[in-house]
Amino acid sequence: MRTSPQPSRYRPEKAILSLGEAFYDPVEAANFPQTILRFRNQRWAEAVGLGGLGEEQWLRHFGRFEPLPDTLPQPLALRYHGHQFRVYNPDIGDGRGFLFAQLRDNADRLLDLGTKGSGQTPYSRFGDGRLTLKGGIREVLATEMLEALGVETSKTFSLIETGEALERNDEPSPTRSSVLVRLQHSHIRIGAFQRLAYFGEEENLRILTDYGLRHYYGDPGGGADAPARLLTHVSRETARLAASYIAAGFVHGVLNSDNIAITAESFDYGPWRWTPYWDGRFTAAYFDHAGLYAFGRQPEAIHWDLVQLAASLRLIADVEALTPALDAYPPAFQKNLREAICARLGVVPQGEEPDNALLAAIEAGLGQQTVTLDRFFFDWRSGRRRAPPRADGDYDGEHFAQFRSLVADYQPAADTAHAYWSDAEPCSMHIEEVEAIWSRIDEADDWSAFEAKVAAVRRMGEAMGQP
Repeated sequence: MRTSPQPSRYRPEKAILSLGEAFYDPVEAANFPQTILRFRNQRWAEAVGLGGLGEEQWLRHFGRFEPLPDTLPQPLALRYHGHQFRVYNPDIGDGRGFLFAQLRDNADRLLDLGTKGSGQTPYSRFGDGRLTLKGGIREVLATEMLEALGVETSKTFSLIETGEALERNDEPSPTRSSVLVRLQHSHIRIGAFQRLAYFGEEENLRILTDYGLRHYYGDPGGGADAPARLLTHVSRETARLAASYIAAGFVHGVLNSDNIAITAESFDYGPWRWTPYWDGRFTAAYFDHAGLYAFGRQPEAIHWDLVQLAASLRLIADVEALTPALDAYPPAFQKNLREAICARLGVVPQGEEPDNALLAAIEAGLGQQTVTLDRFFFDWRSGRRRAPPRADGDYDGEHFAQFRSLVADYQPAADTAHAYWSDAEPCSMHIEEVEAIWSRIDEADDWSAFEAKVAAVRRMGEAMGQP
């Protein structure tokens, strides 16, 4: 959702019901012992006409899941399959979340309110359907930082602590519990198409294809070339997503096909990290032993998922019709990467050849790992070094010589008048900071560092011209 949040009246929707019962299962939310509001995204609540809810109303809707007026009468667990670390899994679906409501904003976009940690569903398998409070806090921090950096991401709408003690194998237990609500353009995943292809449901594939075209891409759907049109849109948007990850220095960690929405918004944050340095091998997930989803391999991983969508659509389309969309991904990624790097640097793009040279020079300099990504883009905002020379001489040596030469020809695209650009240090979101924020909450129920970090991230977003 790249549109800035603007106040809107409440406009309920239930478009998902037009798909029919083959696509979802009605479910009930868990009955939590407590509902303690920990985070409320007021600016996005205003954008969907829910900013006027009082705290008790908020808790009823997003902690107890009392239906919002005139939208879905009951939560729906969506059905999907997916490749998980490139192994096909037909036993997944919404296992600890559901689609709670649909609504429109003042740009007439169909938006979903979905959950994480809202209880068990038919797809929970052996899971408890819950979300740890630490996991909820991490998702707030990830989405706020990505939004500030200009990455199209789901928005964490609400985080409520739920008063249960959860047992987990990969972190100290028992640990506190939460339920999270996220706002995004669509929760329809590539894995939904994979499931329909797995069962040979040709008509339902056509129905889902038309739903995606109509509601997310302004295309009425229909016609023999509808699958190719949808794949073309998704190819373009996933190339943008991959480029935005690289420019932001972000590592999602689990880019499985069930974690790629057909609108290509980044969502579903588990073992994410920001790489401190330009390091293509940097991984986020401790269990990603082969580095499949490492920082530098994310564009390849997302393209692989796109191929799985194409493979699913082959059931209702000719291979020859789908191939051009797959072939368009690599050049689209490169174009988006040039634009994203120039945007973060705050300079006006000059064109493919000079921008490629600038990008290569940036990669060569940052690849020496003498300066972090956050520091580099902070120091060189608008293409001019604003920071005084530092003792380690990060930018004065040969590693950045080509960059210094090339960037001198670029015009600023953004001013640096905001007070943020005079700070001593850039705003960052490295794992040590996240762990320190959680420790204060876990040990002393001290939320001040969390609240201060969200405020600091939003201030950086303002300085960068984001919402």
